[in-house]
Amino acid sequence: MRTPLIAGNWKMHKTVADTVKYVKELRLLVRDVTGVDIVIAPPFTALHAAAEASRNSHIGIAAQDLHWEREGAFTGEISAPMIVEAGAAYVIIGHSERRTLFGETDPSVNRKLAAAFGAGLTPIVCIGETLDQRERGDTFGVLDRQITQGLDGITSEQVVQLVIAYEPVWAIGTGRNATAAQAEDAHGHIRKRLQNWFGADGAERCRVIYGGSVKPENIGELAGQPDVDGALVGGASLDVKGFVEIVSRSRGAAV
Repeated sequence: MRTPLIAGNWKMHKTVADTVKYVKELRLLVRDVTGVDIVIAPPFTALHAAAEASRNSHIGIAAQDLHWEREGAFTGEISAPMIVEAGAAYVIIGHSERRTLFGETDPSVNRKLAAAFGAGLTPIVCIGETLDQRERGDTFGVLDRQITQGLDGITSEQVVQLVIAYEPVWAIGTGRNATAAQAEDAHGHIRKRLQNWFGADGAERCRVIYGGSVKPENIGELAGQPDVDGALVGGASLDVKGFVEIVSRSRGAAV
């Protein structure tokens, strides 16, 4: 049985003070929640503060990106060891905004994935198609390419440790979201490909979560699909009570 995971990606929102206030409230609100892993991804500037505020709770902290090198002349970049030192245990890799706005590629995703594993971080690797690709009927082809190139070289043992986030680009921040049937269709395809390339055990144990305009109103139906193991939540995670509602309505959560 895969434990659902609900991750809140704050993107470029919240100061250190905002983060501490949020995490203190969150830990009180979810103290009795069981059966679901809870993760938040604040900006880099608030990673350490979030980790300190969540200490001795069951809230995990994620970075929103990383560089594949440990150190070097890479102005503005953050390495995996720096993220670990700040107190994070997870890292988001290959988010659609990183791909579309900042030129992230499948090979760079692959290098970042290796760096994350090397530092002991749990990677949340994002994949998904654009609206044009979906309308051309190329959704599965895009997912296959992103998986084969992005996960190239990892082992069946490692695939169990990572989280894959299927986020159709056309549903990110648009108010549109994939139907539960569309999400399950894509997630089922992803799991079949994982089975082909990493074996049945790895495919069955790897968590595949959905991202794309997730809200309290749609999480129950989405998370109720057999191959949907939680959600990567964007804007709806900025309000702590709304985020807790999403956590509570996800499969396996019991308050």
